Parts: sequence; structure tokens; C-alpha cells
Amino acid sequence: MTARAGRGTAAALVLVGLACQEVGASFAVLLFPRTGPLGIVMLRLVFSALLLLAIARPRLRGHSAGAWRSVVWFGVVLASMNGLFYLALNRLPLGVTVTIEVLGPLTLSILTATGIARWLWAGLALAGVVALGAGGWDRLDALGVVFALGAAASWALYILASARVGREFPRLDGLALAMSVGAVIALPFGIAQAQGALLRPDVLALGAAVAVLSSTIPYALELIALRRLPASAFAIMMSLGPATASLAGFLLLGQHLSWLEIAGIGLVIAASIGAVTAAGRRPVSEPIV
Repeated sequence: MTARAGRGTAAALVLVGLACQEVGASFAVLLFPRTGPLGIVMLRLVFSALLLLAIARPRLRGHSAGAWRSVVWFGVVLASMNGLFYLALNRLPLGVTVTIEVLGPLTLSILTATGIARWLWAGLALAGVVALGAGGWDRLDALGVVFALGAAASWALYILASARVGREFPRLDGLALAMSVGAVIALPFGIAQAQGALLRPDVLALGAAVAVLSSTIPYALELIALRRLPASAFAIMMSLGPATASLAGFLLLGQHLSWLEIAGIGLVIAASIGAVTAAGRRPVSEPIV
């Protein structure tokens, strides 16, 4: 396989991963009436943790206290990121929720960029957010926007926490352990909200499907793609998340967006691509944050 063909295959894997994530999110929305958003968060984290533990079989001994603190913090971030995302998704369209959430990593990219260009991307992102309100934020549920902004902040923290755990634990060990911590945190909230629905086999099956589609398959495909794609190209492709989310929301959930909202999503995607490209030119010796 040529290098170009390998990159093409890797790009296709990233797109498939993005599609799986949004299909999984759509399944989650369909489960909300039975489990509530926190119930599906618990199911996703529990099933994801079980799958990752089975695959990684992490070693528990030989880690420092600092490494375990990093894992616990990563687990807290995973629980908050998923919880806030699904709470927002319960009140906002899928495309709008993902677009607001992507502002977290976008902010990190802008901070790592240099020169005047960073302010161009920041301004473009701001214009996209304003357009997303379709001329008036009163069209969007205010609490849903707050939840989505919280998910955005959590995603930024996720990137930093993931990098730290990745340095301290081999392979998928750190992620498996952190996912287990997140699942334990989510358990009481999910049980309190979903209650008897957790005893239904169809709900458990759909919860497992959400975990596989939203976590297991995307993580696996992204790991394969990262071996063939430059990190900057991978990050740019991940910036297409709001577009795939909007398409999934339209096709699977019947969620329609106005042209102004679609333009806002496009502006945020453009800002993400520009910021990632600018950040990618930073010398390796310079710190990320």
C-alpha cells in the first residue's frame, strides 16, 4: 500500500469513527424518555469500562501515587464531559450541541497558535457561535447551552488529562482505569434517574450499542488512523464533528436547522481547521499550554 493510499484509508477510518459517534449519540437521544440523560451516561461509561478492561487488562501494581491521582482526575473529567454533553443533548439539537462542545478543543488550538492569525480564528469561532443562535439565543434552551459550554470546558480538560495519563500508563491501561472511575461516579446518578428501566433487556442492549458506537469503535479506528495520519491532519478531520452530528440529527432524529445555524456550524468548523493548522506550525520545543 502506498503512503497516499494509506493516508486515504486512515482518513476514511476517521470519518467512519465520527459517523459511529453520532449514530451512538442519536441512539442515546432515543433512550432519554426511558433512562433520562444521566441513565444513558451511566450505561455508556459502564459498558465502555467493561470492554476496555477486557481488552487492555491493565496492570494495577507498580504505579506511583501521582499516576493514580492522574487516573482519578481523568475519570472525573470523563464523567463530567459525558454527563454535561448528554444533559445538553436532552435540550438542544445534536448538531448545535456538538458545535458548542467543540469550542473547548478549539480554544486550546487557538492558545497554541501564534501570531495575528489566532485572533482571526477566535473571531471566526465567535461569529459562528452568534450565528448558531440564529439571530437570537432565545431560540436555544439557555440551560442546554450552559450544559454544552460545560461539556466544552470538560473536553479541553479531557485532552490535557488524557495526555498526562498516556505518559504514565502503557497502551490503553490508563483509559480503561479512568473509564472505570468515571463509571463508578456515574452509577448513583444513573440509577436514581433510570431506576426500573435498567432491568429491561432492550434498554441494556441499546446502552451497550451506544457504548460500542460512541466509544469502542471510534477509539479503535482513531488509534489505527493516527499511525498513518499526521496529528495535524487527524485534528483537522476531527473538526468535522459538528457537520456529521448535524447530518445524523437530521437523518436519524428529524432535527432541522435553519440556514443561519448551518452557517454558524460551518464557521466553527472553519475556525477549528484554521486554528489546528496554525497550532501545527508551532515548534515542537514550545509547550502546548
